[in-house]
Amino acid sequence: MAYIKRDLEQEFLSCAAEFPIVLLTGMRQCGKSTMLEHLAEAGRNSVTLDDFQERALAQSDPQLFLQLHEPPLIIDEVQYAPQLFSYLKIYADKNPDKVGAFWLMGSQPFSLMKLAGESLAGRVGILHMLPLSQHELYGSGNLLALDMSLHGLSERVAAQEPATLPQMYERIHNGWMPAVANGRNSKPDRFYRSYVQTYIERDVRETDNAADLVLFSRFMAAVAAQIGQLVNIDSLARDVDITRAKASEWLGILQQSDIVFLVQPYSNNALSRAVKTPKLYFSDTGLAAWLGRWSTAKTLEAGALSGQIFENFVMAELMKTVSNTGDVASLWFYRDRDAKEIDAVIERDGALYPVEIKKSANPQKKDVRAFPILERSGLKVEPGMSICMAQSLGAIDGSCYIVPAWGV
Repeated sequence: MAYIKRDLEQEFLSCAAEFPIVLLTGMRQCGKSTMLEHLAEAGRNSVTLDDFQERALAQSDPQLFLQLHEPPLIIDEVQYAPQLFSYLKIYADKNPDKVGAFWLMGSQPFSLMKLAGESLAGRVGILHMLPLSQHELYGSGNLLALDMSLHGLSERVAAQEPATLPQMYERIHNGWMPAVANGRNSKPDRFYRSYVQTYIERDVRETDNAADLVLFSRFMAAVAAQIGQLVNIDSLARDVDITRAKASEWLGILQQSDIVFLVQPYSNNALSRAVKTPKLYFSDTGLAAWLGRWSTAKTLEAGALSGQIFENFVMAELMKTVSNTGDVASLWFYRDRDAKEIDAVIERDGALYPVEIKKSANPQKKDVRAFPILERSGLKVEPGMSICMAQSLGAIDGSCYIVPAWGV
């Protein structure tokens, strides 16, 4: 299968040129090992702790494991042997000039970043990989940082392949996992069925060994029904007939393994009426569509979650651009007790950029009437965006540009 160039490559190589150890996290099968094998120089070996024999040795005798597997080395699924980290620290302290000696990968981002931060502080560069982006599949040239100026948006849109509404929902329905995108798995339904089973058996049961395959699958489907909405733990517990504590624990597992991500509400002392509950999104819209039993892009487009999954797609694309370019921007949303809402708020360098997300092709001024609320924050509010199904870049007025969803 043809290799799909990843936007994170340059960031990774930059880290590998500065740190003895580089850790790449991300959900299972998002393309971590493929990218590192593509970037690896001659002589760099690779070992995976999915191999139970290798895992057992790394856990019981990490020093011997590292003697048998000398750097330069790639270690996959390193979360299975946290015992390695203290020995990697010793190596890095003894060999500070041997940059890029160990390339680590793992599919438990939260726990791995915490472990690396505690054990390898100052010795490790940490990067996070998300599923494929629109730019990686349909764009051209190098990925540009998220520039919300008119010039920056013009450059971004010009580098992307236009798409109609049905084509956009084909993209959303098929999802962004490399195994589907490169044609290795020709049927998304078959891929996602296998993916969920493998995920529960290998990852979920590492955290909750009593988790039932069928019950956890039902829980994931219940979570998929909440995409683009405020998290409702009580509703999840009722839908699956589990305790509230168990629903909260299982949602945490989905977060830790990057299946879902939560976007926090933007608030400060001047915006005291803002809600405090985060909104929920899936890292891969194809997985969310499969869990919702949307069998085709056409039924998804016409279905009850059509707007929410479109919003999920846009939020995930914004996250990918920020992550893949090493940007310092933060992504929030705004909603208050008066039902005023802004779908996304991008914060960077002391300024806020409001974003409205709609699958409509003709955004109206009334759609962005909540944008001025952010002026109460005390931060500078820059022109925002209405990301929608318009076919070209435009503007509602001087405070809001119109950006085609295929150009994000």
